[in-house]
Amino acid sequence: MHRREFLKSAAAAAIGVHAANVLGQAKSLRPILLRSGWQAVNIGDIGHTPGAIEIVQKFCPGRPIILWPSKGGLDLGAGDFLRRSFPSLRIVEGGVKDGKPDTPELLAAWEEAGFLLHSSGSGFPARRDVDFWRKGTGKPYGIFPVSTDPVSGVAPGQMLEGGTLPELRAASLALPPHTLAPDLRECIEGASFMFTRDTISLNYLKAQGVHAPLLKMGPDTQFGMTLKDTARDDAYRKANGLEPHKFICAIPRIRYTMPRAGQPGSEIRAKVNAEHIQHDMDMLLDVMVRYVRSTGNKVLVCPEMTYQIAVGKKYLVDRFPADLKSKLVFRDTFWMPDEAAAVYAHASAVVGFECHSPIIALVQGTPTFYIRQPTDTCKGQMYPDLGAAAWQFEADKTSADELWTVLNGILHNPAAARAKANSIMQTVHAKQAVMGKALQTALLAMDKNHA
Repeated sequence: MHRREFLKSAAAAAIGVHAANVLGQAKSLRPILLRSGWQAVNIGDIGHTPGAIEIVQKFCPGRPIILWPSKGGLDLGAGDFLRRSFPSLRIVEGGVKDGKPDTPELLAAWEEAGFLLHSSGSGFPARRDVDFWRKGTGKPYGIFPVSTDPVSGVAPGQMLEGGTLPELRAASLALPPHTLAPDLRECIEGASFMFTRDTISLNYLKAQGVHAPLLKMGPDTQFGMTLKDTARDDAYRKANGLEPHKFICAIPRIRYTMPRAGQPGSEIRAKVNAEHIQHDMDMLLDVMVRYVRSTGNKVLVCPEMTYQIAVGKKYLVDRFPADLKSKLVFRDTFWMPDEAAAVYAHASAVVGFECHSPIIALVQGTPTFYIRQPTDTCKGQMYPDLGAAAWQFEADKTSADELWTVLNGILHNPAAARAKANSIMQTVHAKQAVMGKALQTALLAMDKNHA
């Protein structure tokens, strides 16, 4: 470890020890109410929760955590995964009606907890719940890294086809100074801290004149998840002949994740998807075929979201050359992020159109590509912000030739590629320390006021 990184790690550890010593003097620590667990059909959304928990445990050791998930956020095995990974975690379910919790267990958590922490997500997903907490309890709250993209989407005036990251940055900064909704501004400015997970969101809020006590860019909480299910990984790889560092993972995606039928924007999203899916999947399929023909190794087609099982089969598996089918492994079941992490750790690279599987891979030191579709909001700016610009590609501006050239370079110098992944994670850890210090400071103030 370089001296600079050692000093940063030592400082972060010292901060955590100091906080534990100070907080340990209190008769009891008031819990954090963690608002997270947005949905269970996406290992990225599932992974935000354990990542946030691990960050809290690292920088605020001993602090009790109560998880408040969204409806459906514990489905598909996500709840079992969280309980298995964090046996002491208390989970309360419920919503807010007329400004108050609508279940006894959530009401009790509101009364017991001294601080609400909103986890990472797209578009500040539980802003209204945070606002209800602010108005209903008067207690402090903080916001871990989220995106606030005012220009992407299918609403009137938004960029239906999306745009490159520079285009989204320019469009968001060109908006009038009072575009930000007054209630959202008030919620952000009332927080002990707010972190955005990309600088496009950060610069937009600053351009809108937001003055929060602490407003900075920080890594998505998925970067905090270090869990690995090695038993499931070992069994799966053994059953499918996936040898360590002799396979890559490929992850498909359509441009718009489809809402339930009949919801606003369904037809528009479906039209955009139909126009671009062949182009996007052909590019990924081309890279997969080149990899197999060049190396003789295997490719694992796997999902980040449940719907991608069907997409992967139709556009990648069923169209894979017959003479290479023995080198193709198809994951036809959903999984939890800890199993994905363990598998990604053994891959030569993870390549695809999703944003959070590359994060899971980087935590494990695995080189990874994020092929960003223009409709995938401004969150992808996190990669250049964290030093991973060389591994991010704009889907409409790149080609299979470019992707294969970069991937081939990784395959020919895996040590350098893994060193780059580790360098990116050093930047992540430094920024996580800032997040941890902000949370410590807020909790110390809360405990002092409660004493």
